[in-house]
Amino acid sequence: MTNPKNPHPSQRDPGPGAQDSGLHHDEARAAYARLVRDAASGDKDAMERLLVRAQEVAYRVSLLVCGHQEDAEDVMQEALLKTFQYVNRIEDPGAFRTWLYRTVRNACLMKRRRRVDEPARHASIEQGDTTTEGESRPMEIQDHSRSADQQLIDAWIGDRLRRALDHLPPSYRAIVVLREIEGLSTKEVAAITHISEANVKTRLHRARGLLRQHLGDL
Repeated sequence: MTNPKNPHPSQRDPGPGAQDSGLHHDEARAAYARLVRDAASGDKDAMERLLVRAQEVAYRVSLLVCGHQEDAEDVMQEALLKTFQYVNRIEDPGAFRTWLYRTVRNACLMKRRRRVDEPARHASIEQGDTTTEGESRPMEIQDHSRSADQQLIDAWIGDRLRRALDHLPPSYRAIVVLREIEGLSTKEVAAITHISEANVKTRLHRARGLLRQHLGDL
């Protein structure tokens, strides 16, 4: 099982489509489907590669939706455990990411019900976690395709977006993350959140308005 303290491993899936962000939606779906089928048949290497990729997706989404780094790590581990346990029960291997997003969302909702109030802000990826001495330690996430100046600009924009997301109701936040950040279709978001496509569009429209308002205040 992957290490929860290293949610962004440096060793990534070297196979086709290792970076989901650079894949066409259909290509990503096909790549996951191959991994799921191979893992379900007992291919240990495929299982390991599937878990590595699932870890990155689960942590990224759970950090934004849950709002607490410790919750995000717990949710990520839960998602990985369920992937390992139930990979051979997934009826549509091509829909693995939809299944994973639903698992993460449901786990985050359960975490929220155990908390009295909403978090004051999201854990910042730039801030990272803390050492045993209580010092801040940034998560090492590098994008060598961008200049240092561009990375600083992206980090500033990302931090503002995370703080703006804090102000959204949980149901709106999940839809924004899935639709705008993860790039899922309205139909996929509706399936994950168990609401109609019309409601997804309505909530997304309202959430965009709230985000513009809060981004303007930051």
